Amino acid sequence: MMFLDPKKPIATCTEASCEGCPVNGSLHCHFQGKDLARFLGMVFPAFLFGGVGVFRHNLWLFGLWIAWILAYFGLVEIRTMCSHCPHYAEPGNSLKCWANYGSPKLWKYRPGPMSSAEKWVFSVGMLLVFGVPVVSLAIAGEWLLWALYLVSIVAAYTVMRAKMCSRCMNFACPLNVTRMDARKLFFARNPVIDAAWHPESK
Repeated sequence: MMFLDPKKPIATCTEASCEGCPVNGSLHCHFQGKDLARFLGMVFPAFLFGGVGVFRHNLWLFGLWIAWILAYFGLVEIRTMCSHCPHYAEPGNSLKCWANYGSPKLWKYRPGPMSSAEKWVFSVGMLLVFGVPVVSLAIAGEWLLWALYLVSIVAAYTVMRAKMCSRCMNFACPLNVTRMDARKLFFARNPVIDAAWHPESK
């Protein structure tokens, strides 16, 4: 299957069925093609405007930027942030989520919060991905593309935070804004994750 079976609990969940689960609606445990399409539709304009601008400014910088994007989203982000996500515990060698679909799972699953070092690497890497076009377009004087790029980033970030990050079960991600009551319901059904987040109570 391209995505996880929506009727089957995720690997870390101890429930026998998803039917009647109070987590449904509060957290997004399963994904479909429309979720992936929505995500790609949100981020594509930013990469289009930024990519065109960096390409027109400096071809070498464009090549380095693309190489970093592939390395960051395909490897670095997977290790620092995605390896903490419950979806990383699913069978298979690649992720089947809405943000990093198809990325290889090269490291072991790490339930629990990100370390300070992981947060630092994650944040600096993200800053390079989205910051390079800001600086490049400004230096090149491509002010229309610069404005379109910034608007597209703000729009994507705002929608993602409201529609996706507010229901995401990867509580380790610095962008996660799920409600505490939803987290508690999830922890109760995923004891391995609960123990990693609250070792003092075990």
